[in-house]
Amino acid sequence: MKAQPPQAPRRTLPPSPVTRFRRAEDPGWHWLEDRDDPQVTAFLEAANAEAEAWFAPLDDLTERLYHGHLARRELAVRGLPTALDHYTIWSETAVDADHPVWWRHPNGAPQAAEPFLDLEARAGRHAFYEVGDMALPPDEAWLAWTEDTRGDEAFTLWLKRLPDGEPVALLEDIGPELCWAEDGVTLLFTRHDATRRPDSVWRLPLALGETPSAGAPALIRREDDPEFFVGIGKTRSRAWLLLEAASKDTSETHLVPAAAPATPPRCFRPRERGVEYGLEHRPGHFYVLHNREAPHFCLDRVDDSDPTGPAERLVAHREDTTLEGVDAFAWGLVLTERDHHQAQVHLRVMELDAQHATRRDARLALPETPCSLALGEAPHFADRRLRLHEESFTLPPTWTELDLDSGERRRLKQQPVHGDLSPDRLVSERLWATSHDGERIPVSVVMRGDLVGHPLPTLLYGYGAYGEVLDPWFSVARLELLARGVAFAVAHVRGGGDRGEPWYLAGKLEHKANSFHDFLAARDALVERGVSDDERIVAYGASAGGLLVGASLNLAPERFRAAVLDVPFVDVLRTMDNPDLPLTTAEYSEWGDPREPSARQRIGAYSPLDNLPDRPWPPVFLQGSWFDTRVSYWEPAKLYARLGELAEAAGEAPPDHPTLLRTDLAAGHGGASGRFKAWHDGARQDAFILWALGLEAREA
Repeated sequence: MKAQPPQAPRRTLPPSPVTRFRRAEDPGWHWLEDRDDPQVTAFLEAANAEAEAWFAPLDDLTERLYHGHLARRELAVRGLPTALDHYTIWSETAVDADHPVWWRHPNGAPQAAEPFLDLEARAGRHAFYEVGDMALPPDEAWLAWTEDTRGDEAFTLWLKRLPDGEPVALLEDIGPELCWAEDGVTLLFTRHDATRRPDSVWRLPLALGETPSAGAPALIRREDDPEFFVGIGKTRSRAWLLLEAASKDTSETHLVPAAAPATPPRCFRPRERGVEYGLEHRPGHFYVLHNREAPHFCLDRVDDSDPTGPAERLVAHREDTTLEGVDAFAWGLVLTERDHHQAQVHLRVMELDAQHATRRDARLALPETPCSLALGEAPHFADRRLRLHEESFTLPPTWTELDLDSGERRRLKQQPVHGDLSPDRLVSERLWATSHDGERIPVSVVMRGDLVGHPLPTLLYGYGAYGEVLDPWFSVARLELLARGVAFAVAHVRGGGDRGEPWYLAGKLEHKANSFHDFLAARDALVERGVSDDERIVAYGASAGGLLVGASLNLAPERFRAAVLDVPFVDVLRTMDNPDLPLTTAEYSEWGDPREPSARQRIGAYSPLDNLPDRPWPPVFLQGSWFDTRVSYWEPAKLYARLGELAEAAGEAPPDHPTLLRTDLAAGHGGASGRFKAWHDGARQDAFILWALGLEAREA
């Protein structure tokens, strides 16, 4: 049965921008790609005005959602202090601030606390503000950071003496990443090419006098292959700088001694197509996490004086577990593993003696399942107290300290939650859907405990690309929907990493269509298990999640009441056809190279803009950003125009069957940078969702 949206409140809307700006000679609306054409901004502003007029009757609901969210949240936030070698640092965000102030005190002297970077003051000068990276040298006397003031991910490098030196801008239009060498006077940074691909690593010598200055940047390494991005890092042992280059399925690392950054880089292991590896270090040893003849990854140890010598296999390849990461300490290793059967992450502690024999090898206990679990800040190589970050759909973000010697766990901090819906009143469960080919698909869901057993209006969220994982996360904003009787569900479709590396491989390239079938199977399983009301399910996807939801709607638009698509990647074939756009060439190994006929046919068969059905989609709220370098603003804009034409042809135009577009003309891919504006944007989304689910009337 087709899900019918509720009757919309009476609205008087301006003439449709789709009608006013249509160009008969360009049915694909490709003219929207010319950002220098004043008609483009006129079109986007007209669409914004249309959306504002449509939302006007929901403004009161939006404000109640927004202020209800604020009332549930601790607005004055003090970050968890982290002790470095000389100072303890933390952030504090004031009740009415969008951005934090960073503080420090000498270790053991909390009475000497002092601020050293006021991001709220710096952000106040710009419509958009985002910090890319912050880095301290070994003596912790200086601070380097990068900031983006447009949203286009072109960063400026700043430097100041701590705590209150005058900030000095050293470089513009660089990448976000920074890394200090151990000599204390050299910074490493990245630059990008014309397509915004990070393609080179540079060394910047600094003169750290009364008025700091920089010498001429020196190129350390340039990556010419357009499918590879570069990155920088440093081992926790502080012995090595890591210059990393990686495509979607291949990687390579060059090494530079951290205390001698002018040393020419040395390739640890030349790249092999399809082989990914990462390095960690303990004195005398490199640990190599790789998938060479081990598709789910394994771990080897080699002598750091002879990296090409014989390797000892520490963790073998396993069919039911993906080895996701390794962190090295003086006493041993912390491994991050993912169970394929349960779609659950685990942390595993391996303690090693001087002869490299294993003294301890055990997984850490989970607070609940399913949940998120990760190693927190761990700056000290020899520290035997681990910080753990834990959360789930029903567990607010929690930081715990684990003493490896005593086994004692101590809670350091938990995000407070206020209001009438406490976390202990929520229930989370994991369902398993059956997809078109018989594969079992994990579906996570959270709802009010007192509503279990009643089919509920549901928001279904999906992503499923790049091997990214959607482990359960707690959301204060989500409580506004849950309190109103909405269930929230996540479809862990193939193409993501929720069941390890095989799950990712089974949803990319020639297997991409599995993701769409999985999303629809998750939707149906929620109905079959009695969790969701068959006629009241809204789909949500952002970025590549917009591709997932868009392709799913093309297959079965009648199975959703409405959809929200945030910066959606929907013009897949045309984007992948243009190697001059950011990210395109680097993503050939994710989607395919359309210069190859088979890949072109495959992408063309699912690209949402190329496969819109004859019947219109359900109501949809689209969002884009003018400065987005990852998904260009014109992708949601063209989808808005094409859907608007379909709706007009079917006689289902706004206000009763809206296709809405809102473009943030002062933001990038992540949307608004200030937390209050971002929360208000989220409240507007939630108002649309509640309207679509027929819950708006309860708020009147």
